This record gives sequence, structure tokens and C-alpha cells, in this order.
Amino acid sequence: MIVIACIKQVPDTTQVQIDPVTNTLIREGIPFIVNPYDSHALEESLRLKGSHGLKAVALSMGPPNAEAALRKALALGVDRSILLSDRVFGGADTLSTSNVLAAAIKKIGEQEEVGIVFCGKQTIDGDTAQVGPGIAVRLGFSQLTLVDRIQKIDLKGRTVTVRRKLEGRYEIVEARLPAMITVVRELNRPRYPTVPMRLASVRAEVECWSNEELRLDPNTVGLKGSPTWVSRIFSPQRSEGEIVGDGLQDPIAAARLLVDRLLTGDLLPI
Repeated sequence: MIVIACIKQVPDTTQVQIDPVTNTLIREGIPFIVNPYDSHALEESLRLKGSHGLKAVALSMGPPNAEAALRKALALGVDRSILLSDRVFGGADTLSTSNVLAAAIKKIGEQEEVGIVFCGKQTIDGDTAQVGPGIAVRLGFSQLTLVDRIQKIDLKGRTVTVRRKLEGRYEIVEARLPAMITVVRELNRPRYPTVPMRLASVRAEVECWSNEELRLDPNTVGLKGSPTWVSRIFSPQRSEGEIVGDGLQDPIAAARLLVDRLLTGDLLPI
């Protein structure tokens, strides 16, 4: 049985800048990293490989330079790394992306049974949290989101029990395999690659699949298959604010002053 971790190479958002003329991201000189949530998805796939003898596969869609993220996955211990890269995949939104990833997972499943697919709960460049659920719907997999603990996996009974982290509470859920699981940071602590594994990953093969392998209708992938698009992007603009009253010495008076200023509209714009 195979466990798949879907990972994405994203720009380091702590260093992203916006072009004020074109309203697009300035990518030159910006370092790329593995999406942090996906690192936890990858780690959990490796843990299941070790504890249950499953084969771990790292899967990513992106440009050729996304190979770096997949080599890192090889250095950490996955059995296969597969990059989905083709010009027709470019400009994809979450709908189109989930379409391509689902097709690749289906193709992998033709070779060996897929038991679990892991995704990070969201990516730091899009923050939509839609790709994982989109894959689950397309493949008909059980869908378990916001998972912070794998409680139990019963391969014979074909079930998985997880804990979901919700606002102010937790939820224990059992689902049938195959399952799509999206994970949060609290699930685990990602490991570091060893020096020998790093060296071995340089020589290891990263499989590259284009649309020739997946045979998807070009009108359903990439920009053509994306019904949503970004019309404008900009950095939040914030001027200096002001301190209203002394909340430490007299909080009631400060609150009354703030309410009065709000009612009269006499606050500095932010």
C-alpha cells in the first residue's frame, strides 16, 4: 500500500514584495521553500512508512525548479518523488490544480493501491485550503481535514481514526480507506535529512510527468481550466495610529473616550 504526500514549493512569504505598477509578486531574488504545512504532511507519510511498512511517495505540481523540493523529500526518505510539470499546467487555480493532482494519484494507484493521501491544510501563498478537499472529491476518498493526530490505522479493517483540531474543541473521527488527510502543524515535528541521505538524493531520480502521461483535456487544466483569477494584489497600507486615553490607569474612561471618538468619526485613519 502507498501513502502519498502532496507538497508544494512556494515563495518565502516573509520576503515577498509587490510590484506597485503591475500588482504582481516580485519573484526575482525571492527564495523558495517547501510549504510549511506540507512538511508536516511529508513527515507523517514517512512515519507511516516506518511504523506500517507502507511505501511513501512525494508528489508535486510546479515548474522544473520545483524538483528541489522533491529532492529534499528523497533526502528525508521517500521511495519515489514525482513532479508534474507541463506548460499547459501553468496558471492553475485550486480547481485545476486538484484536477491534475487527482489524475496523477489515480495513475499511481494503477500500479499499487493508494491508502492515504496527505496534504498540508493550506499553502502560505494562497491560503485557500481547497486543494486537498478537491482531490478527495475527485477521487471519491474519505475526507479528513485539520488533523493534528493519527490515532489508529487498521490496514486489515481498512479504517483510519484521527483527531481533528477545531475551534475550542477536538473531534475524533473514524473513516474508511482510502482517505485524504489534511494536516496542521501540531501533528508532528519534521525530521532533518542525514548527510548520507542528502548525498544520495543528488543522484536519485525525480520522475517528471507531463500531460502526455496524464492525458488530461488541456481545457480542464492550467489557466484554461481555471474559472478564478487574481485581478489585483497589493500590500496592506497602514499609516501611524494613535493611543486613545490611558487604559492602564483608567480603563473605563479610556473605553468611553474610544466609543465617543468612534461615534463622532474623529479617529485617525489606518
